Amino acid sequence: MAAAMVSSAGGLLAMLNEPQPSLKHHALSHLNNLVDRFWPEISTSVPIIESLYEDEEFDLHQRQLAALLVSKVFYYLGELNDSLSYALGAGPSFDVSEDTDYVHTLLAKAIDEYASLRTKAVESNEMVDIDPRLEAIVERMLEKCITDGKYQQAMGIAIECRRLDKLEEAITKSDNVQGTLSYCINVSHSFVNRREYRHEVLTLLVKVYQKLPSPDYLSICQCLMFLDEPHGVAIILEKLLRSESKDDALLALQIAFDLVENEHQAFLLSVRDRLPAPKTRPVEAVQSVETTTAPTENPSGDVQMADGTPAPTIVHETDPVDATYAERLTKIKGILSGETSIQLTLQFLYSHNKSDLLILKTIKQSVEMRNSVCHSATIYANAIMHAGTTVDTFLRENLDWLSRATNWAKFSATAGLGVIHRGHLQQGRSLMAPYLPQGGAGGGGSPYSEGGALYALGLIHANHGEGIKEFLRDSLRSTNVEVIQHGACLGLGLSAIGTADEEIYDDVKSVLYTDSAVAGEAAGISMGLLLVGTATEKASEMLAYAHETQHEKIIRGLALGIALTVYGREEGADTLIEQMTRDQDPIIRYGGMYALALAYSGTANNKAIRQLLHFAVSDVSDDVRRTAVLALGFVLYSDPEQTPRIVSLLSESYNPHVRYGAALAVGISCAGTGLSEAISLLEPLTSDVVDFVRQGALIAMAMVMVQISEASDSRVGAFRRQLEKIILDKHEDTMSKMGAILASGILDAGGRNVTIRLLSKTKHDKVTAVIGLAVFSQFWYWYPLIYFISLAFSPTAFIGLNYDLKVPKFEFMSHAKPSLFEYPKPTTVATANTAAKLPTAVLSTSVKAKARAKKEAEQKANAEKTSGAEKSVNESGSGKEKGSTEKEGDAMQVDSTATVEKKAAEPEPAFEILVNPARVVPAQEKYIKILEDSRYVPVKLAPSGFVLLKDLREHEPEVLSLTDAPTSTASPATGATAATQGTTASAMAVDDEPQPPQAFEYAS
Repeated sequence: MAAAMVSSAGGLLAMLNEPQPSLKHHALSHLNNLVDRFWPEISTSVPIIESLYEDEEFDLHQRQLAALLVSKVFYYLGELNDSLSYALGAGPSFDVSEDTDYVHTLLAKAIDEYASLRTKAVESNEMVDIDPRLEAIVERMLEKCITDGKYQQAMGIAIECRRLDKLEEAITKSDNVQGTLSYCINVSHSFVNRREYRHEVLTLLVKVYQKLPSPDYLSICQCLMFLDEPHGVAIILEKLLRSESKDDALLALQIAFDLVENEHQAFLLSVRDRLPAPKTRPVEAVQSVETTTAPTENPSGDVQMADGTPAPTIVHETDPVDATYAERLTKIKGILSGETSIQLTLQFLYSHNKSDLLILKTIKQSVEMRNSVCHSATIYANAIMHAGTTVDTFLRENLDWLSRATNWAKFSATAGLGVIHRGHLQQGRSLMAPYLPQGGAGGGGSPYSEGGALYALGLIHANHGEGIKEFLRDSLRSTNVEVIQHGACLGLGLSAIGTADEEIYDDVKSVLYTDSAVAGEAAGISMGLLLVGTATEKASEMLAYAHETQHEKIIRGLALGIALTVYGREEGADTLIEQMTRDQDPIIRYGGMYALALAYSGTANNKAIRQLLHFAVSDVSDDVRRTAVLALGFVLYSDPEQTPRIVSLLSESYNPHVRYGAALAVGISCAGTGLSEAISLLEPLTSDVVDFVRQGALIAMAMVMVQISEASDSRVGAFRRQLEKIILDKHEDTMSKMGAILASGILDAGGRNVTIRLLSKTKHDKVTAVIGLAVFSQFWYWYPLIYFISLAFSPTAFIGLNYDLKVPKFEFMSHAKPSLFEYPKPTTVATANTAAKLPTAVLSTSVKAKARAKKEAEQKANAEKTSGAEKSVNESGSGKEKGSTEKEGDAMQVDSTATVEKKAAEPEPAFEILVNPARVVPAQEKYIKILEDSRYVPVKLAPSGFVLLKDLREHEPEVLSLTDAPTSTASPATGATAATQGTTASAMAVDDEPQPPQAFEYAS
């Protein structure tokens, strides 16, 4: 009780000088309780208490008490390091579970200290002495977290302190292991800065996953892909494919689709090649003809017979397990090679194409013929607008206009077909046949169109070049024309992204060493594309050549190529980055910025951001500064909200290059998000005083707004009108006009069914997309590279597939107002144009003509009612009927006003039912719900992408959709003719006879 009345610690401090240990003990234990109030007084006696702690003869428990007391005094004096070292001396007397500021502060200090020591030990590979007492405290803290059930805290501390043993313990003891594991995967991607350590964490997670009774194979395979272990993935897939249950097979197919989404071609192919063939029984000889894709040259099947003994084929004719395995294997190989998803995407984009040809028509009419930049920009915009849809109506209708393109413009115009037909693997070659080299009849045109055609083949087969690589190599070897070499190099790079194919590399290298500026630039980029993310030694020979050559174009191509080789290598690329950023040649420093951007892409790594900001404000070359700011977009795309904040000051820089970089950085990292802050930052830049800044801002704005509807952000409509105004303005300068034309293309990219996505749904980078944007951002120097943006397009689609990989009719719900996510109205441009024309027409006609027009309109309305059904199908099926004559435009107006009136009458529903395959834009994903009594259930809950569906009523017949593939109608021979698309509703009826005009009276 006396302790409660104490007004000074003097008496207790005096006891410390007494000879009896018991008195000292009494004094220490009471001082420990009073130290919070009397620490100023006690601090004068710290030396005495320290001497007690150091006194060997003193009882251990009392020495620990003395240490604890000194530690608390030092804590109040603000000397945390001393406080911590005495707290360690206090041993068990320092109670981790005590809920006081003192304990919390020291624990945080201890954990930080321990984590930094552990990290230092690993990163510098030196032996760092860690105080065992410090380790003990951290371990006690971890155990306390685990026993209290605070597993996420325990995992955070364990990851930070590099204690993987404790991490494993925390995960296995947690109540919801699956949840903890997925939390852990997120943490390792977002907070673990070093790539090697992240690999260790993920390896541990895979180990823990595999011990579970029902492992989450989807997550395991994602981890294994990150660790680059195709063998592990192949084992899991084989196990699932050989399983009795159909559900396991569906899961295997789903895993394959999820892996394909990350677009890592080399990895996917090695998984595919590691999947074992069906059992080598003689039956396999028969089977292999239908199943495996390899022995196409030898249909008799004796390739397989060689290793199995040639027994009669009847022996195990019906081995059901392997028969089903063989059939499933064919499917999964098709998926892993990318063919299945490419095919489905093509069908989806083709059947859902809603691009508005009137926009292109407006652009074409307003662009002056003499201005080749805008002429080319229109061709680019058309290609981007129809990317992957195979609809090239606009080009067919304007062949004479198109033929005005000469030289490189011709190269680009031909290459644009590659973007339009992207993924059209079956007919790619035959479509481009008229333009390809050695065409003989019909081909053999200018080298520009031949080069463009080779580039187009690369774009068609981007990241999936198995069928085309050899042809492109032959074309490259058999020509000395630099334009054709340029196209062939780009095509090869695109089709063999990341495969590090030695033979192709040597072919491209020989082109580089011819020292031709045009071909050398493409060769440099192509080498980079081949070696993406391999961080090979070859980068140093590329760098050496960049120093030797005199051609700026070659140096620039190589600088970008070298940057591509270190993609995703993080700290593994630091030495190369250091070498490039210190180079005296600004072009190589410029490559260094790209190397930083790509090595740390999507990591939001602080060190990389600091370096880039440093170069953005201090480098002497404008090019380097611009690129440094632009590179921030790549580093930050995993956390898009940060980018506008980080570059907001740079966007107000006095240097226009920096402003341009800031615009594109926001465009790249916030692409497709429609982020309000991003739009606010870009708005003032679209009316900047410098033309190229306006161009960059318009393109970036379109990237941010792609697939955002006017209902969800009204600024989208304003932006569309601004683009139209810039394009129609005769006095606007060429640069910003070009920006506006490209922006119109990007806004409506891929028939209004694609967005720009750099992260897959599993939060991994989409390799091809990131690289596509990196090369696209080079269009500053070389316009044909604009087409690389098509690599970043991913369809905004929900495509549900059944066990046979067909698309069944299946309804699900989008729990939001339909207007929020609907397509932009197709006639906006038409009404704007005709609104301008019609009134003048009305004014100029006489009253008599007016009356006649009224009568005609009534007749037309009647005619419309009769053929109404047919017409409305046509209208909705192709949301882009081209009002080429005034009359058609008029009809469209009548139509749209009618629908508007109807809408006003009934309130808008709060949800809509979508039918598989459906367009689901990113903002809509959170509203997607599967209906309760649905026949199909998804294998994994995913709001978009390729989703495998489990059929709950297998005995009932299925209704399939997506049967109108462009491939089924296209006859290979008529590649360049209109017949390929004239057939289905979504391609415009180009070949149909026009209706005869209605009766009219002629008035002068």
